[in-house]
Amino acid sequence: MEDTIAAISTALGIGAISIIRISGEEALSIVNKVFSGKDLTKVPTHTIHYGFIIDKKEKIDEVLVSVMKSPKTFTKENIVEINCHGGIAATNKVLELLILNGCRLAEPGEFTKRAFLNGRIDLIESSAIMDLIEAKTELARKLSINNLIGNVSNMIKEIRKNILSLLANIEVNIDYPEYEDIEEITVEKIKKELPNIKKRLEQVVKESASGKIIKEGINTIILGKPNVGKSSLLNCLLNEEKAIVTDIAGTTRDVVEGIVNIDGILLKISDTAGIRKTQNKIEKIGVEKSLSLIEKADLILFVLNNNETLTEEDKDILKRIKNKRHIIIINKIDLESKLELEEENIIRISAKENINITLLKEKIKELFNLNKIETKDLNYLTNAESLAKVKKCINKIEEIEEKIDSTLIDMLEIDLKEIWNLLGEVTGEIYQEELIDNLFKQFCLGK
Repeated sequence: MEDTIAAISTALGIGAISIIRISGEEALSIVNKVFSGKDLTKVPTHTIHYGFIIDKKEKIDEVLVSVMKSPKTFTKENIVEINCHGGIAATNKVLELLILNGCRLAEPGEFTKRAFLNGRIDLIESSAIMDLIEAKTELARKLSINNLIGNVSNMIKEIRKNILSLLANIEVNIDYPEYEDIEEITVEKIKKELPNIKKRLEQVVKESASGKIIKEGINTIILGKPNVGKSSLLNCLLNEEKAIVTDIAGTTRDVVEGIVNIDGILLKISDTAGIRKTQNKIEKIGVEKSLSLIEKADLILFVLNNNETLTEEDKDILKRIKNKRHIIIINKIDLESKLELEEENIIRISAKENINITLLKEKIKELFNLNKIETKDLNYLTNAESLAKVKKCINKIEEIEEKIDSTLIDMLEIDLKEIWNLLGEVTGEIYQEELIDNLFKQFCLGK
């Protein structure tokens, strides 16, 4: 990290301004070479200066230059931000001059990576930055800010501190084995602390499920036979004519997708090909694709025709979705009812007349407890690998609780150290270089 990096931090295109960010020990001196204005090496930190970017004697662009000196910056290095006019040619030319004068083009996420490696933010806060950039709803934004200000990080660091205290007590036992009463006190202390630690970690796992819904949305598929009104239902939910609707069976042969916002939660809906036995090669592929989506779905909307009896295909789907979150939608309630079905989570609608669509949305909210999700104090992890490590810690605690009365104190120390290390990997206090590289490569260039 000894070199100085530069990248365009705003979307490249025509706009009012574009920002080029430079970070590193030589940031001020490199920019100074191409800046016509005040001597940037002598100006106070956190100040903005007017001037021109020049190539020899040619003026390239009129700019405002922000100077932020180490250590009170995002990367804890010297940072300069050049505010250019938002044209593609001018922005690229300024970046080219910076590279010619000693900067290196930053890798994706390298500014955030430097902030992490320099101790400005931890791993959870790093992920929160990407979540904030990608937030598509107000709820997602609020959750990202929760993590960005360190709510989850602070809690996990506090748990690690508690475990460290237990490890210190064990060390006393190992150093002074002749004092049996000390070992007894230590075991009792571990018995008392572990349930509290497990409870706090279980809360993170539980709340992370809600966090995942808010961040990623609910992956929803509409299933059913041809001509039961799947495409009409999709159009009703989207409030637009997204899918083609005809009386011809098999009109939908591929997946048609759309997104609905239900009180800040994104419902990512896929209308699938009608499920039936068919000899048509293309339609058959569509049916197979529809069935394959069942396992990946968070929610299945299974549509049945009110004026038709259940078919073998219907019964087969009911078996397939039995253990998945699903809502059975009986459509065409304006027609004579021929359907007898005893199931939970049934909603009767008319997609054609837009009847009870609001009732369906309320049922979805109820099924996922969306009305009970609180964002203010929600402590959650969005990184699947970090969440898996927390779950592993919970399993390890349960193992310790089962064997604590019959295990040597130094063996307990090994188990507790494993939990302590795993939680350190979650916050990034302990990390592998390859893992960190892969994480930050997911960020956009200039972040």
